[in-house]
Amino acid sequence: MVAIHAGLRVSELIGLRVRDLELGTGPYARCHGKGRKERCTPLTEAVGVLRDWLREQNAQPDDLVFPGRRSGILSRDAVESLVKKYAKRARATCPSLSGKRVTPHVLRHTTGVELLRGGNDLSVIALYLGHESVGTTRMYIDADLTIKERALAKAAPPGIGRRRYRPGDALLTYLTSL
Repeated sequence: MVAIHAGLRVSELIGLRVRDLELGTGPYARCHGKGRKERCTPLTEAVGVLRDWLREQNAQPDDLVFPGRRSGILSRDAVESLVKKYAKRARATCPSLSGKRVTPHVLRHTTGVELLRGGNDLSVIALYLGHESVGTTRMYIDADLTIKERALAKAAPPGIGRRRYRPGDALLTYLTSL
């Protein structure tokens, strides 16, 4: 939940310490990302879950937020395995996940696309995700067909319907027979 809401890289997530979190007014996580750069990213819906988690762990300021089995740092493989495990479980109630590859980095991309769909400027998304360049963030435009469709609809001349092409049954039957 923290990874997807905050758009964290795996390295940022596994390195997160309790002292890096502000869970009061204006909650955020202070991350240490690529190039040892520090950034703060908002924590919204994850705040309550984090508070409960830290209380349950009796966490101290220097403790890792998400420790490994022996209280050491969680490995990248462990994070990958956990995401894979819970993605498999989620498929039971969310069939649209079937056939999709869900990884920790896909969660990060999802954050970027959702921020873009929410109408945020690319420069804001770049700051949120800790991208050094807005150019890196442009890939989210390419990843989202909905954004492209909205742009085309805005460019359509007046009086022309804005609907998506839906092939007829005859065409679908023909294509299926190939």
